[in-house]
Amino acid sequence: MNFQRRNGARVRQRGQGMTEYIIITALIAIAAIAAVTYFGHTARAQVAGMANELSGKKATTDINNAQSAAGNARNEGQTEKGLQSYNNTTAQ
Repeated sequence: MNFQRRNGARVRQRGQGMTEYIIITALIAIAAIAAVTYFGHTARAQVAGMANELSGKKATTDINNAQSAAGNARNEGQTEKGLQSYNNTTAQ
């Protein structure tokens, strides 16, 4: 009887460990999605450029797109924003 309880506890511990790994994996996936979403077009253009270069093609267009998107993001990040710049056209 003592052995069964230990065995049951071991099973629960393994299940708990697996649940923790699943939660960690989900958090990493969410962080990766957030990073790609945050960097948006720049990351996609750079990945497309790398894929083209790896396949032996020129990636000039993709590199230019990535630089343009990075410039747009930089300009957007330097723009002063506050509640006065919020424009809600649907509330009218």
